[in-house]
Amino acid sequence: MLMLALDTATPAITVALHDADTGETLAAADQVDARRHGELLLPSVDRVLRAAGRKLAEVTDIVVGVGPGPYTGLRVGLATAEAFGAALGGSARVHGICSLDGLAYASGLETPFVVATDARRKEVYWARYADARTRESEPAVDRPAEIDPGVRALPAVGAGAVLYADAFPALHEDLPADLSAAPLARLAAERLARGEELPPPRPLYLRRPDAKVPANYKVVTPK
Repeated sequence: MLMLALDTATPAITVALHDADTGETLAAADQVDARRHGELLLPSVDRVLRAAGRKLAEVTDIVVGVGPGPYTGLRVGLATAEAFGAALGGSARVHGICSLDGLAYASGLETPFVVATDARRKEVYWARYADARTRESEPAVDRPAEIDPGVRALPAVGAGAVLYADAFPALHEDLPADLSAAPLARLAAERLARGEELPPPRPLYLRRPDAKVPANYKVVTPK
């Protein structure tokens, strides 16, 4: 199983090529730029495939982070994954996976903790975990101060916890704050090997997009 993993649910544009048979990540690319997901993702995929000496046609599985994340960035990764799946004519399965789960898995923690990423608007996307592989709550979006104090007191991982460190006093500063596709791929491979069914590549937005159709706009077409 040759797995291409990608995620654009956070400011990170991250891609990895993972050999699930050997457990080896063959190549990976990670960049952080909240405004250039569409510009940087495809070159990152090309760079990863070239570094690994493999071709897209060899990929058997595509894994994409489904968020939660802001609308604009998140849809870049999802649309790209779906396009690759279509281009491969159905020979590669396209799977979704919660982006917060990838960050939790990368932590390697074995005791309860919380993952929080930046949701903008002074909010965070977050979920509680029993350990690096086990999520105990559904992903949510809230202002940090509105999250249950017992959750906020847990060890915290992620850029959202870094940004609002006053709300997450047990911040793990020694762990990665940004998501990487390499652990995302390893987690997906583990779940598939156990016979679990990964969710479809459908976005977890958790809130409506910023862009809205204006109300009572003036008609400018001729009568």
